Amino acid sequence: MNASIPPHLLQNNSSIDIDPLETQEWREAFLSLVQSQGPQRAQFVLDALTQMAMKHQIGWQPNTGTPYVNSISVDKQPVFPGDLAIEEKLAAIMRWNALVMVVRANQAYGELGGHIASYASAADLFETGFHHFFKARDQQQLGDLVFFQPHSAPGVYARAYLEGRLTEQDLLHYRQEIQGPKNGARGLSSYPHPYLMPDFWQFPTGSMGIGPISSIYQARFMRYLTHRQLIDCTSRKVWGVFGDGEMDEPESMSALTLAAREGLDNLVWVVNCNLQRLDGPVRGNGRIIDELEKLFLGAGWRVIKLIWGSDWDGLFARDAHDALVNAFANTVDGQMQTFAAKDGQYNREHFFGQNPQLAQLAQGMTDEQIDRLKRGGHDLVKIHAAYAAANAHTGQPVVILAHTKKGYGMGSAGQGKMTTHSQKKLDDKDLLEFRNRFNLPLSDEQATTLSFYKPDANSAEMQYLHARRQALGGYLPKRDSTCDIVEIPAIDAYAQFALKADNKEMSTTMAFVRMLGNLLKHPSLGPRIVPIVADEARTFGMANLFKQVGIYSSVGQQYAPEDIGSVLSYREALDGQILEEGISEAGAIASWTAAATSYSVHGLAMLPFYIYYSMFGFQRVGDQIWAAADQRARGFLLGATSGRTTLAGEGLQHQDGSSHLVASTIPNCKAWDPAFAGELAVIVQHGMQEMLQDQHDVFYYITLMNENYPQLDLPDGVEKDLLKGAYQLKEYTNNKAKEYVTLMGSGAILTEAIKAAEILFNKGYSVDVISVTSWSQLARNGHDAKDGALPWITQLLSKNKGAVIAVSDYVRAVPESIRAFVPKDRNFKTLGTDGFGRSDTRATLREWFGVDAESIVGVV
Repeated sequence: MNASIPPHLLQNNSSIDIDPLETQEWREAFLSLVQSQGPQRAQFVLDALTQMAMKHQIGWQPNTGTPYVNSISVDKQPVFPGDLAIEEKLAAIMRWNALVMVVRANQAYGELGGHIASYASAADLFETGFHHFFKARDQQQLGDLVFFQPHSAPGVYARAYLEGRLTEQDLLHYRQEIQGPKNGARGLSSYPHPYLMPDFWQFPTGSMGIGPISSIYQARFMRYLTHRQLIDCTSRKVWGVFGDGEMDEPESMSALTLAAREGLDNLVWVVNCNLQRLDGPVRGNGRIIDELEKLFLGAGWRVIKLIWGSDWDGLFARDAHDALVNAFANTVDGQMQTFAAKDGQYNREHFFGQNPQLAQLAQGMTDEQIDRLKRGGHDLVKIHAAYAAANAHTGQPVVILAHTKKGYGMGSAGQGKMTTHSQKKLDDKDLLEFRNRFNLPLSDEQATTLSFYKPDANSAEMQYLHARRQALGGYLPKRDSTCDIVEIPAIDAYAQFALKADNKEMSTTMAFVRMLGNLLKHPSLGPRIVPIVADEARTFGMANLFKQVGIYSSVGQQYAPEDIGSVLSYREALDGQILEEGISEAGAIASWTAAATSYSVHGLAMLPFYIYYSMFGFQRVGDQIWAAADQRARGFLLGATSGRTTLAGEGLQHQDGSSHLVASTIPNCKAWDPAFAGELAVIVQHGMQEMLQDQHDVFYYITLMNENYPQLDLPDGVEKDLLKGAYQLKEYTNNKAKEYVTLMGSGAILTEAIKAAEILFNKGYSVDVISVTSWSQLARNGHDAKDGALPWITQLLSKNKGAVIAVSDYVRAVPESIRAFVPKDRNFKTLGTDGFGRSDTRATLREWFGVDAESIVGVV
């Protein structure tokens, strides 16, 4: 033992080598093992030693990080299959046209915004995918799914321009979606928005974090479709190009373990690690690539680090002392950003000048050569090697951590600058430098006047561009909504019990589950239905579906459930139909979106029904629902246990009084609050007709109650009015009445309005009761009325006189939305459940909020 080292340090510091000779013998033995028996045997021995260390509880585990170098060594790189010179020229042209588009838009209208630097960092990552990997949908294949980093949209438009899918006039109307069509051009959306460009963009990624989680659940849904033998997705990939700063979003990280657990080797993420977010470094005092590597490895992904370009290979080969690796290990991202922003002279002095070994490596290199040293994400050969490895990998999802420079090629105007994200203007000097940096065939005048550049159609570049895309099935991105019409059953085939309920007591939740069970039995529609829950199936009375259709599991059921002998036993199956997502509303809504967009993503119309606690829908995952609307989703969202007083004892966090208010803000969402099972049946039938038969890009939000009360028969002939948003349910006529009143109610509170009507009738009033099935549909109908046409609610309320009292189990703003369309001669009053929820009985809560029968009577 080395006497110079105190014993207590030897006990507590495993990094001190007390016997270098023995250590060297271990190293030599291990290297001999690798050389004589190969890496697989070496891996086995390391695993065995790790297990032994754990068994003896020595408090050690392997370091999950690896050196700051490429995961794929030079000797493992495949031969680059493309024309490197042509691909570099095409990438340069894309960069230029993307830059011109943004700068010209902001010269014309300074407030339009746009981004140059993000695409400048990601251009080569995109182009390698476009040339060699991203497969499009054609007659022979369904193609890959590609999620594009949103701030890089200008680069995708620039490529579409060269492909002939967009014109120069279209590019000149970037971020001018209203003016564009007026000027005979197509206005281009700021980010990927399928709602605005329905034949172009496929996935909305503009809200950070939603693209990553969506890509995971799209990959998982492809497995679901394959395992249920609906379509074969085995040869398809999901590619996602995201930013390193975006990885801070909870949605980006929340489903990583699901992807690994499900073995989603059809999923590849490319994280563009340009080390910068909007304001500054992503991890100024750390290294985001190291952090992400540990995170993804821990989650069970394969990690491919793409750090350095080919120019570094010679330096690493000559580095006998690991000076580069050691220097990188001690260089934080904030400093790496500074190196990106500075020139070759600065980097010679401040990076290679750190010690004699580094300085020796840089000997013989000019400052310009040092300046041109590429990071891995800008080297087409290295990118292709990483993509090829990811594409071939099996058993795990793969993430490629690609090291880039934000604003790459923008020189002093933006490369690596703190302000580069918002850089939208370049002066003549900057433009000429950019042209020279990428050897663009532009005159000084063309460069300084920001002329778009498109090679001749017969040029080698254009021929190559088209040939590569044709080999991969066509052009991307492209959205195709072509799908077959799905047969739906007649309403009485699955909902007769609801239409003729005969005052039987049940909740609308129970009625829905019964309808769903019947729909699942239909031979053509049944297999297309995707029931989705977030671990509340038993709460909603859906346990009977466990045996009927099973819960999807990619590995089947490898255990005997505790309740195996029960009629309602928990059954998982490879061909299971229910998607039970666990306690993750973000995951469940992502699954719903994948199913709800299957008609356009896979050419196969599916019909998802996602049922959840209504409070944990729009309030919790509203941004994801907005993105689903952007993607033109078709399906049903069922907000169960809804209403601030109907859920009763659960209290403030669970009682929903606002979801209908939020739902009304989404243009292609139709929100319904039916009180009775018969109304619910008509709404479900109409929704299926709209989505599957008429193929309208709408989705339905329906609130369901857990309160049992007598279900009325659906009155004859009211279906048309019901679907407009309201119909006359009851009329209490008092021939001697001097006072008239109309009571409007929805959901469970309609029963309170009916009770109030009976009280008022006994007091001598004439009362009519209107069942409101959708406040938002009534309001939209009013706003959309044209040429003097009376809105439907105006027509309905014009039939009687007196005060109108509108009440629901939601905040007053919900019924207030129709005030403008109430006849002026009728006094309109609204009641609602404004404020926080409380835990108590329904009767007490309704009295507290003033929505019970007595409160309604009290305001007449």
